[in-house]
Amino acid sequence: MMGNRAVVLFSGGIDSTTTLAIAKAECLDIYALSFDYGQRHKIELEYARKNAENFDLKKHLVINFDLREIGGSSLTSDIEVPKNSQKAEKLESGKEKELNIPVTYVPARNTIFLSFALAWAESLHATDIFIGANAVDYSGYPDCRPEFIKSYEEMANLATKVSVENNIRFKIRAPLIELTKAEIIRKGTELEVDYSLAWSCYDPVSDDRTQSAEHKQKYNACGKCDSCILRAKGFKEAGLPDPL
Repeated sequence: MMGNRAVVLFSGGIDSTTTLAIAKAECLDIYALSFDYGQRHKIELEYARKNAENFDLKKHLVINFDLREIGGSSLTSDIEVPKNSQKAEKLESGKEKELNIPVTYVPARNTIFLSFALAWAESLHATDIFIGANAVDYSGYPDCRPEFIKSYEEMANLATKVSVENNIRFKIRAPLIELTKAEIIRKGTELEVDYSLAWSCYDPVSDDRTQSAEHKQKYNACGKCDSCILRAKGFKEAGLPDPL
């Protein structure tokens, strides 16, 4: 039967983890999808794997491919991640949309991710695809806007066999699209999300002083990139301490 399963894009960050909790709260059979695409903040995958254990998932799939071969982003190349920039100041003041798209934008990333999710959803006969895209407290990425989500959904229902032959409609669900980061954190807290297992930093700093059997070295958030600033802003406005 279609309609009782969902594919959830799951990066391991605050937004995708909250989205995963929302999808699970709807009592759907959840198939979480993460990507090892050559990102410099690959530590997020470690957190995603840990956090996935807190949810009763049907499967957590991690797909490997290398966007560093394409480049064009500070997350997939040797371009420096901006720190304490004018962009960051605008993020704190809520005026981020006045600025240009930052170098942390990865070319067509959500389009690529949703393509994998759509393929898996069609194979699973799952009508719902969840993505943690947000158009309020975000870094200005064009593939986080409502018009992108709407257009992709239209494409998905033109390009798949089950839609053409069986008149079945896929729905791209973006439950956080119009929420602030503080509202997202409050929502996740209501759903008992463990945000100590949600990573945000674009440029983690290694700490060789801390060793463990699980990690060769511990990583700390830089606290200065756009993502770290958005996270701090969200917890502050939510009136909650950041457990990470």
